[in-house]
Amino acid sequence: MGQDHSVIDEDTPPKTLSSRSLASVAEYIFSGRAKRIVVMTGAGISTAAGIPDFRSPDTGLYANLASLDLPEPEAVFDLGFFKVNPRPFYVLAKELYPGNYHPTVSHVFVRLLAEKGLLHQLFTQNIDCLEREAGIPAEKIIEAHGSFASQRCIECKTEFDAGKMREFVSRGEVPRCEEGGCKGLVKPDIVFFGEQLPKAFFDRRDMAEEADLVLVMGTSLQVHPFAGLVDLAAERVPRVLFNLERVGSMGCQADDVLALGDCDEGVRRLADELGWREELEEKWRGLVGEEEAERQLQGAKKRVEALHDEVAKLAEEVDEVLHLGEKKEKEKEGSHVDALNPENKPDGEGKVVNEVDPVGEDAAAIKSSVKNTDITKTVEVSVETTNALKPVDMPDGEGRIVSEQKAGGQQPGGTKSST
Repeated sequence: MGQDHSVIDEDTPPKTLSSRSLASVAEYIFSGRAKRIVVMTGAGISTAAGIPDFRSPDTGLYANLASLDLPEPEAVFDLGFFKVNPRPFYVLAKELYPGNYHPTVSHVFVRLLAEKGLLHQLFTQNIDCLEREAGIPAEKIIEAHGSFASQRCIECKTEFDAGKMREFVSRGEVPRCEEGGCKGLVKPDIVFFGEQLPKAFFDRRDMAEEADLVLVMGTSLQVHPFAGLVDLAAERVPRVLFNLERVGSMGCQADDVLALGDCDEGVRRLADELGWREELEEKWRGLVGEEEAERQLQGAKKRVEALHDEVAKLAEEVDEVLHLGEKKEKEKEGSHVDALNPENKPDGEGKVVNEVDPVGEDAAAIKSSVKNTDITKTVEVSVETTNALKPVDMPDGEGRIVSEQKAGGQQPGGTKSST
């Protein structure tokens, strides 16, 4: 299932839903047919919380680690490097440690599903523990790449006290095992390169096959084996994507619904259709407080405005280049008659000069590039992404906008993986 990533034709009718819309998803839930909802989450669900991503050139966490003289940014999550020099990881841990950030409305929506007895299982790539802080029951959470929720000695595997761990992290110091004379390095139970994913992930991955509705939130679906979960559900099971872009096999099945745009806003739209919006907002604001709620909302507004500006600028640049090319071609055609007269354009030997227009050629090349790389479609998708904050369901696109945060692990068989 899901191996063919061809986007479903819009004329193909859904098999289970009445239409490929959030309203139809809400109708499906109300019908009682969605009793085992499986949720998959990635970095996008925590964006509004203010957690910096890993790879942004200037503001990403990897960029901020540059001063620590790492052989490569990813080394901060390499077990071999950690054994030699654990300090860079603890610089990062101080930034990411639970308590520094607050859950988003998307986290609280998943909690709401659990409270209503609809959540079958949550699988998350995130290591920030915001699912736990949102109040989602621990038994409903599978942290596929581990988290800061627990820690232990990498040598003797003895668990380390959470209170002491927080003290070490707050001081930016490296904790050591206190069991006997071990003195081994202590690290949170985050999956590093060189380590296997948690056993619980493999024990419960079959729960994805039991799903009668799959919600995918803020993930690129590029990291396996996590990414493969979405394709374990039966083909007739509706799948909903809340993300800036279409990813993986989403949009390839008849009952896939794509809510492209800001993750939190997409979740709010579904809550509106379900009649849960007031309850959702009340629980979220009660959890994070009014000041934090307003901060997250203002941050979302700024992200949308920035995206609008970026799309408008790109559209203007493409339009300017294409019109420049057309103007030059017309000028070239107007001078073609003169160019046929050797007396007007001699090359010194009476031969006709075949004039080359670099600007015209550049414009033609850009036109070809636009056609081949589908830049215009990317612009359209970006515009649709910003419009996704309005209560409409957006079509899918092939543009790639978001860089997924990566934190790493090694799946059985030796293949490296990361969040």
